[in-house]
Amino acid sequence: MLCRGRDDRTPGPRPHAPPADLGTLRDMRISVSSDMDEPVARSLVAELRARGHAVVTHGALNPESDPQWAACSAAAAREVADGTADQAVVCCWTGTGASIAANKVPGVRAALCTDGYTADGARRWNDANVLALSLRLTSEPLLKEILDAWFAGEASDDAEDRENVARIGRLDLREP
Repeated sequence: MLCRGRDDRTPGPRPHAPPADLGTLRDMRISVSSDMDEPVARSLVAELRARGHAVVTHGALNPESDPQWAACSAAAAREVADGTADQAVVCCWTGTGASIAANKVPGVRAALCTDGYTADGARRWNDANVLALSLRLTSEPLLKEILDAWFAGEASDDAEDRENVARIGRLDLREP
């Protein structure tokens, strides 16, 4: 199915679906990076901890870490790739640089999400394991919406979606 704008594959909450149990994804280890110590970055760390996750910080959120967006985003993504973190959230002013840097790490599928629908689609169709956020565009209410959708989202079982994710893995190996 090539069109993503129709039927039950449209991202976001389904009209008759029961609310997601966000408690099922508790106790994850999440690596967080930000190149600036902005209020939304601090809110992100606090929100993840309030949801029961262990948080490891990089960049401007950790005085012992390199705050440059390429360095701290790659550090957070490497923890996902090597299995020391379940997922990561990488942040920079636009979110673009952080997502590019994270995606250079083999095994990482980072998605820049600006709303809950995008976050749900990234988890569902792309099996994204790193969330990229814009420090400029993400308000605290929007942050919670994105996190709700991200953690409620599950990878699709659809064969086409799984093949696309497998193809991304082959691209990491420089295979067609």
